[in-house]
Amino acid sequence: MATVKNRLAIAATLLLSACATPVHQSVSSTDYYDKNTKVGFEDRPDGFAISVEYSRYQFVPESDAVAVACKQALTSIAFDHASKLGKKIQQINEQEIRLSMGRNGLLGITSCTAQVAAHWAT
Repeated sequence: MATVKNRLAIAATLLLSACATPVHQSVSSTDYYDKNTKVGFEDRPDGFAISVEYSRYQFVPESDAVAVACKQALTSIAFDHASKLGKKIQQINEQEIRLSMGRNGLLGITSCTAQVAAHWAT
């Protein structure tokens, strides 16, 4: 009987260790931008802060590809948002982007959250 309990404990541990979630860096409530992307904005005196939650299914985990897509979504949405407001923003320094990655091994979902401050162009 003890071996059954041990097996269940090991199985539960393996299932829980297969999942890792990214640190949420949202600046405000987020809304869906597309099927893979949620976005949130927070006004600032010198521009705005933007946060993106990006996730997609991957049979073979490729965290680097998701990180690149996440950063591209962050920057392109930031420029689109500024354009909709009738303003321009400065180039976004990639090294200022705060990025966190995670993976749910059971579902095959790789996730990324990213946040950066966008400054109005002068």
